[in-house]
Amino acid sequence: MVAMQVSRYAAPDAFAAAVEPFLAAREAEHNLMLGILSNLVHDLASYDGVPLLASVSGPAGGVVGAAIRTPPHNLVISEFDDPDAVVRLAAELALEPLPGAVGPPAAVRDFSDARSAGRGGPWRVVREERIYRLTEVRTPRPAEGAARLAEASDRATVGSWLVDFEREALDEHVEAGLLARALDAWQRGARRFWLWEVDGRPVSMVGAGGRTPNGVRIGPVYTPPAQRGRGFASRLTAFVSQAMLDEGRTYCFLYTDLGNPTANRIYQGIGYEPVTDALMVSFES
Repeated sequence: MVAMQVSRYAAPDAFAAAVEPFLAAREAEHNLMLGILSNLVHDLASYDGVPLLASVSGPAGGVVGAAIRTPPHNLVISEFDDPDAVVRLAAELALEPLPGAVGPPAAVRDFSDARSAGRGGPWRVVREERIYRLTEVRTPRPAEGAARLAEASDRATVGSWLVDFEREALDEHVEAGLLARALDAWQRGARRFWLWEVDGRPVSMVGAGGRTPNGVRIGPVYTPPAQRGRGFASRLTAFVSQAMLDEGRTYCFLYTDLGNPTANRIYQGIGYEPVTDALMVSFES
């Protein structure tokens, strides 16, 4: 019998041709990976360093799993139909200096256990997440203010809130160079941000980017602590989601932290329905 085969790719186009049919068959589950891949294909300059692009083929030759990483971020792992394929991937990537991984809980745990057994070093759970999908918006309760698309003059606000979001939601520090590239990519059109304003002052922000074949990922969603509890994020998320549907997207996707029941309740209230869970882990040196 032919063994599991791991293939590595230097070009995002070649990787996309190999794995997109597999990923798109479960579009919601793979929305993060599909979105990153779309960005790599259309705006490689948004990323620093050489991306890690890998697929695993089964004995019959078809793709049974995939992984992608854009340094310095975590490895993103797809759904795997065969646990042996996850172990084979972990062996192939054993020497890669990965900070962590995110993806389907079972696949991430199997990958992490295999990596730990192969090279030593423990791993730990960072966050348990849930993937949601929306096809129709339910308008939330009214909130003071209105939405508008962020413009170049909002760069300082958008940048500051991206840093705050990463620190608060992900416990990560955004390096200045990485932030500058993210903002440059936004101004090139790779991602869009909307602001909710009250009396001409921004009080909340929602982004949209990372296109999939039929959808788009919503996020980050950020409201400064002093402005929370007033419905700004709910209204703005609903507004942005409707805008994406109006542009022709069939789905909107977003990730939530299962440790934040308030956010999960709010998103379900505007029409987001749970699809599956995801797990983020870190690898200790």
